[in-house]
Amino acid sequence: MSDSGEGSRAIGAGPVPEPCDLVTVPARHGLEAADILRLRDGVGPVLHDRSGDTLGFLVPPGTADCWDLPGSACTQTYVREARAMASAAGEPPVAGTGWLVPPSVAYAHATEPAELRAALGEAARTIEAASRV
Repeated sequence: MSDSGEGSRAIGAGPVPEPCDLVTVPARHGLEAADILRLRDGVGPVLHDRSGDTLGFLVPPGTADCWDLPGSACTQTYVREARAMASAAGEPPVAGTGWLVPPSVAYAHATEPAELRAALGEAARTIEAASRV
């Protein structure tokens, strides 16, 4: 990350820290939010389920304790042993998922909950506006 004050950040946050919580949302909502976060250099690693129904944003541990955004869920996740094996293999740590935004190209180790909440709100408004056209 840069301290230059210019707002630039280095891509390639690297391995996901131990442990993380996971915010899951419907795919369309999550894709919009991920795009918003990418534009603002705030996206951390993001998972997608193999069926394409949901996305999961990795957020700092403890987020699940106070997450209450309707239309989403936040759960504690990642057992240390499973995470170490997943990191070593470069594969997602949650069974049945793939990387939408892998840690190697994410702007952060985890998405900040406040930034994610704002992006999900903006995404909901965008989807609602698009459905009225």
